[in-house]
Amino acid sequence: MIIGVISDTHMPRSAKQLPSAVIEAFGGVDLILHLGDWVTMDVYEQLAALAPVEGIAGNNDPDEIIDRFGHRKILTLEPYRVGLVHGHTPFVGRTTEEKAQLSFREDTVDAILFGHSHQPLLKQVNGVLLFNPGSATDKRRESRYSIGLLELKESGIEARHIFYDSKE
Repeated sequence: MIIGVISDTHMPRSAKQLPSAVIEAFGGVDLILHLGDWVTMDVYEQLAALAPVEGIAGNNDPDEIIDRFGHRKILTLEPYRVGLVHGHTPFVGRTTEEKAQLSFREDTVDAILFGHSHQPLLKQVNGVLLFNPGSATDKRRESRYSIGLLELKESGIEARHIFYDSKE
């Protein structure tokens, strides 16, 4: 199974539509996961035209998105358990990465996917994959926009970033 991972689209403020790099990269994926700060359901509609979509809400999302997706969840994608959280709450004085990890401290997961910081991250901590795709449309201090791809294999979960220069 191949999964597209996206976060912090902040549309329509940061972009009016999904960047062509996202559409190209997610063409043919089995599932798309959005890790919050969609801002409007229009983002869902654009992604759903490419593949089935699941996700969670972020700190900039309206009630419509919060009610539909919630703020935290664990997906069972056989044989893996994948935690999704935006990373903005509830642990004051912690980094986004620490907040994401703490959000699943009482759960058994194989991966934790999160957003919020707009900073791409890929690493293993105590056997758990930590993955932040960065931002598809609002790179802030990063040099490039980014999204991610996960591949679920019998041998494990492989993750990689896709970086691009234009949000057009």
